[in-house]
Amino acid sequence: MSRQRAERQGRNGEAIAAWWLRLHGWGIVGQRVRTRRGEVDIIARRGSTLAFVEVKTRADAAGLGSAIDEYRLRRVIDAARSLLPRYGKGAEAIRIDVMLVQPWRLPVHLKNVWHG
Repeated sequence: MSRQRAERQGRNGEAIAAWWLRLHGWGIVGQRVRTRRGEVDIIARRGSTLAFVEVKTRADAAGLGSAIDEYRLRRVIDAARSLLPRYGKGAEAIRIDVMLVQPWRLPVHLKNVWHG
């Protein structure tokens, strides 16, 4: 897949994930927030819970199964740590979530995937 097509697919997946989160009562407070340590696709808040959300979009279920690994998750965790002072005020629960997006399927929201 070309780099441009992959970028477009990723952006579409992030838009779908943001829509899904909003439908479930989350407010989106940041999208594609970059740091020196990495990028967080979506930062969402619902009540006193703050979620740093990694979105993975793949054309098929097999691709989604291998879309998130320890390396990618570590980059999100490092970025979230550096963004916490900016976005974490008033948050009582802070977590790392993953959204898996596949065309013509409902998104899968994996909650609190990291415990550290």
